[in-house]
Formats: sequence, structure tokens, C-alpha cells
Amino acid sequence: MKTIFLDRDGVINRNRENDYVKSWCEFEFLPNALKAIQQLTVADYQLIVVTNQACVNKGVISSETLDEIHERMVMEIETAGGQICAIYHCPHQDNDGCDCRKPKPGMLIQAAYEHVIDLSRAYLIGDSLRDIAAGQQVGCQTFLVGTGHSSFCGSVQPDKVFTDLSAASLWILDSN
Repeated sequence: MKTIFLDRDGVINRNRENDYVKSWCEFEFLPNALKAIQQLTVADYQLIVVTNQACVNKGVISSETLDEIHERMVMEIETAGGQICAIYHCPHQDNDGCDCRKPKPGMLIQAAYEHVIDLSRAYLIGDSLRDIAAGQQVGCQTFLVGTGHSSFCGSVQPDKVFTDLSAASLWILDSN
């Protein structure tokens, strides 16, 4: 199945300046994100969210609160005609030594195993070089969007750069 991995903060919803999304009332979809997800769903793409959420291990929010935020996000996406197949999150901090926190590819590898995904044929859309590095380690085609923490310096370079999820989605839809 055609698969697109989506980072959450900065791709689907607005990043909060120097803060985490701690409740549903702080979650704000980015302009055209719902429409882009709906269009990709209609085109038979399997959409999987892979998101670092260190706020859990830092004690800023509970796992239950994160699950509630994700449940509400999925409900809003479904109301708009889209579908999220699965959500994978890493609750760890950089120094926890896990294999799931991006730029490590653990969440992508787990999703590929559980959903039988050919990672070399999948896309990853993220707003940071951490996202891009994780996708590149497993052979995904990587797209960086400018709606989050994007940066264009460093040794990690995305395959393509877009203004937002909508622009990346249109490219995917037009090229396939």
C-alpha cells in the first residue's frame, strides 16, 4: 500500500513557541492540513503519524492526555474526510538512549513491520532535519516543510522542500 509518514507538530498542527501541545484546546491544525490529509486519503494513501513527544517523559503531560489529543485529532481528520491509519509516538528525551526518538528510525521500522510497508516506496513529510534523517536511514523519500522547525543547513538534506503539507501533498498526487 502507498504510505506517507507524517510528523505531527509543524506538519499537521502549529508548533507552539517554546512549549508543547498540552491539551486539545492548544492543538491548532495548520491551514489546509485537513484538506491535504483528506485528498491523500481519497487517493488511497495510508497515512501514519510518527511524532517525538518528550513532554510525556518530562512529566509535562501524561500518556493519557497525549492519547486524548491524538483521539481528538483523528476524529477531526475523519470528520474532514481523511484517515490516519496509525500513530506512533516516542515519549523519550534525547538522553534516554531509545531507538525510537527521531532522528533514529525506530518508529518507522516498527510501523513498517506492523503494516507491511516497503519503506523504499514510502514518503516521510517532516518539519525538522530530525524527521528527514529518520526517513533517510530507512530509505524513504523525504520532504521538508517550512511550517515548523525547518532548517536548510547541515549534512542532512531532504529530497524536496515545500511550503507546507498541502504543497507536498499536491506534488505527490500530481506525480503518481
